[in-house]
Amino acid sequence: MAENTINHIYFPRTEPPPEYTPEIISSFEDQLERIGTIGQDDGLPSDEVLATVRPGLENLGFDVEAGKKKHEKIKRPVFFGEGGDPTLKYEVDAYHEEWDCGLEVEAGRAWQGNAIYRDLIQAMVMVRVGVLALAVPNIYKWKSGSSPDFERTKSVAEALYGHSRVELPYGLLLIGY
Repeated sequence: MAENTINHIYFPRTEPPPEYTPEIISSFEDQLERIGTIGQDDGLPSDEVLATVRPGLENLGFDVEAGKKKHEKIKRPVFFGEGGDPTLKYEVDAYHEEWDCGLEVEAGRAWQGNAIYRDLIQAMVMVRVGVLALAVPNIYKWKSGSSPDFERTKSVAEALYGHSRVELPYGLLLIGY
């Protein structure tokens, strides 16, 4: 049985990770016993993973989604209309205003439900998101199988950030828990 760990990699790989990367990773490492997916029979839903790492993220200065009610959500503007009011906003699990860093935590839907693609696309158009921290399970398990979500998501990121036809307007900190 493999040992639980927090994996991470930053894209583009031609740039160093932001200086605050170790602080974000620590928020996940501090909760590894509860959120880690390697060697576990079953992982937590994404909302529970986010709730578990929430205190650490808030200590770093992130605004973190508190629940599913409208007033508990974190939204980033996409478009502004007359009077400078946002006319379109997308939700993000957490946002650090000083770092221009959005954070998304996914679980079962990360790979199987294509949530990573939604997260990657929405981050492209959210105002002032210079870095997207995307946390996915190292391994996602269900009754009849498992999926190496971190490795699969890393493969997508390598293709996007390494291809000459694509230039994403933000850095990606991929976290495997």
